[in-house]
Amino acid sequence: MDGHSYYVPAAAMAIALALKMPALLRNWGDPLIRSVCALMTLASLVFFFAAPPTITEVNHVTGVTNMSAALVYVLLSAFSGSCLVLITNWRGGPPEVTRRLSRRWIGGYAGVCAAIVVLFVLGNAPVERVRDFDTYYANTPFLREMIVLYLIGFTVAGVAMHVMCWRWALQVSGWLRAGLLVIAFGYLVNVPFAAVKLVAVAARWQGGNLDGLSTYLAPVLASIGAQVSAVGFCLPLAGQRIGDAWTTWSTYRRLGPLWRELRPVWAQAGHEVRISWWAPAQLQMTQRESDIHDGMLSLYPYFDSDVRAKAYEAAVAAGSEPVQARAEADAAMLTAAVRARQDDPEGRVISSAVAETPTLPAENPRDLVRMSIALRQSPVVAAAREWAAATRSESDFHERTR
Repeated sequence: MDGHSYYVPAAAMAIALALKMPALLRNWGDPLIRSVCALMTLASLVFFFAAPPTITEVNHVTGVTNMSAALVYVLLSAFSGSCLVLITNWRGGPPEVTRRLSRRWIGGYAGVCAAIVVLFVLGNAPVERVRDFDTYYANTPFLREMIVLYLIGFTVAGVAMHVMCWRWALQVSGWLRAGLLVIAFGYLVNVPFAAVKLVAVAARWQGGNLDGLSTYLAPVLASIGAQVSAVGFCLPLAGQRIGDAWTTWSTYRRLGPLWRELRPVWAQAGHEVRISWWAPAQLQMTQRESDIHDGMLSLYPYFDSDVRAKAYEAAVAAGSEPVQARAEADAAMLTAAVRARQDDPEGRVISSAVAETPTLPAENPRDLVRMSIALRQSPVVAAAREWAAATRSESDFHERTR
């Protein structure tokens, strides 16, 4: 990775954090949202302060040679702890257990951060090393221990995250499981990162030189692990939104036959509202349901309970389950009512005080979808439509021969 490539993930995390801030301000008491924002903040800071240009600038501004090394190691350790706190709160469970585990992780990694600071202060690092601090000071007292400590802490967090996500993934399904498996793989990549760092440091202890592993290979592994893990964290949310959008459009499409059947009714009543094709899916579906409800309300006086009862009996006799038979009966009554309304342009039935008004069909989204499908597929509804058309033709014949 070149020096400025570190700023790309840092900026991405900062943007994600900015988008999340309104939710944090509204729900400050939610530990999960706080954990997410803490992780985003620390991830952005790690990449920002690990960039070689930033390392040089921090050392210059503070006047302390290699101050950036301690700062990056503290941020990296805090980030490791925040990952464990996030997965603990995300997994949930009894609140007291979740709080206790979170405090343990926070306390443990706070101790690691404090130890890194103390060891850096006790050590001696007079020569600035922007890219190879770990291997250059691998044999320096106190700094050696500091390097090993942050690598062990990072490895422990990676292994713990992998195990926790893997076990949780075996208990769930869908997008959450996919996201957890991706996160588990991403944190598994952290183990080789720490391993090649430790191998390079150990080579220095033995008088060898494998600095390239630490200087060039390890940053690539860290970047891959971070990006894969970020995808894993985003996958459940993105998958849920995609699934919700698909469900909304699917429901919208399946309500089409019912909406078109009722269109002459609600359009005649002047309830037509035009919505642009690029409007949100949820808004379009809400408008379609509203049109359907308006049409059914206008048909209220024309619903014939006898048609519904006969259609229900026919549907049951044809082998339909009770729920499906009710939807077919409602659809049959509705299609007959549409034609009865068309035969009454002056609205005499509506104005009649003695009009019989049976109970409306149940109006929840699932019943509407069943009714809409029945309008297109049910033989019972087709028969009711033909009967209504025949009745209408017979009525027109008698009207003309009078």
